[in-house]
Amino acid sequence: MSRIGKKPIKLVDGISYNFDQNTGQVTVKGPKGELKQQLDPAFKLVENEGELTLERPTEQKRHKALHGLYRSLINNMITGVTEGFKKELELVGVGYKATAQNNVLELSLGYSHNIWLSIPSELKVSAQTEKGKNPIVTLEGSDKQLLGQVTAKIRSLRKVEPYKGKGIRFVGEQIRRKAGKQAAK
Repeated sequence: MSRIGKKPIKLVDGISYNFDQNTGQVTVKGPKGELKQQLDPAFKLVENEGELTLERPTEQKRHKALHGLYRSLINNMITGVTEGFKKELELVGVGYKATAQNNVLELSLGYSHNIWLSIPSELKVSAQTEKGKNPIVTLEGSDKQLLGQVTAKIRSLRKVEPYKGKGIRFVGEQIRRKAGKQAAK
């Protein structure tokens, strides 16, 4: 039995949701925007006393597998339209720079050319550089899936290497470092 799927989802004030049973489309509206997600139409959303619970139709393995997933997706949608999500990336390396203007991120990552990334309009991007500190790129938005996908794309431009620790990482992320040639002696 899915423990996550059985957990109720708390509805916050100022949020409206709509579940179309025929198509399986869930729409959540809140102060930070509107999100839509396609679910299996066999599942049911039941509201009682300010809480939503997701009920699966059968005990099939497929329905059990989707039960917790759908509950997490709906919970992330509700959290996204109320509070939003935020990720911070740190550029570690000599000469690494980042600037953001009009949802276009310009990165200088030690290659022979700068990289220009167009950020989707659903997300807000900002870059800050303080003297003596590593540049930090901040991404904010209500869609957790899109935010994770864009941050993964940015991180893939310069993966963190284990010897010096240079690359793009999350703020506060610990990197396992290798000793290098000196350890062989």
